[in-house]
Amino acid sequence: MSLGLTVLGTASPHPQPGRPCSGYLLRGGGAEVWVDAGPGSFAELQRHTDPARLDAIWISHLHADHCADLLAAAYGLAYGGLTPSAPLPVYGPPELGRRLAGFFGRSDPGFLGAVFDFRTLHDGHEARLGELRLHARAVVHDTEAYGLRVECEGSVLAYSGDSGPCPALAELAVGADLFLCEADIDRHRGSERQVHLTPEDAGAVAERAGVGELLVTHVGPTLTPESATERAAAVFGGRTATAREGDSTAL
Repeated sequence: MSLGLTVLGTASPHPQPGRPCSGYLLRGGGAEVWVDAGPGSFAELQRHTDPARLDAIWISHLHADHCADLLAAAYGLAYGGLTPSAPLPVYGPPELGRRLAGFFGRSDPGFLGAVFDFRTLHDGHEARLGELRLHARAVVHDTEAYGLRVECEGSVLAYSGDSGPCPALAELAVGADLFLCEADIDRHRGSERQVHLTPEDAGAVAERAGVGELLVTHVGPTLTPESATERAAAVFGGRTATAREGDSTAL
């Protein structure tokens, strides 16, 4: 297996029984990366790996349903006996470290330096971890947000993060073996800014990018995962599945 994905959480906008918010574990090329840290995902992460073995954490944006479990991870890594051998690189938007430090009543995240090494994402950012290459693209949302393209030994996975329709999504996903894509909303509302995808949007991006498989995730409360997947598949016309907690996919 050159690249593998394990789903830790898919819920939006809050965790549900048995369904944490956004979180995924990537494995490949000798590296393990926790992608997004939605509430409940840190506990699920521990079902699949020792957090101290992680090579990095990658956060798409600073909405709580994608990053709040960094707080749980800070307690686990710093005080809970899960301490890594070296500080974990944490890739995320510029204010991520300060946001986490604020919970502790601090303005500077430096006191977490024994466990977290905060590194700032930007459009076009690249990181290499073993044979994994992580490439970030800025996407349209109501806060600074990034999608992710992961390449490893010829396999490609793309992840939308949270995004409205935008050219960067199709560019990020072009030719990907697997496209992990949100389908949060049932429909767009009039002239309101489009900051999430409908199932039809997700299917259209997958079709335009020519991906091998579409994996629908982050389905909001106005939809069911099953209906969102069915609607996305009708537009995409290719292999489409629902992301479910605990499922693993090998590329």
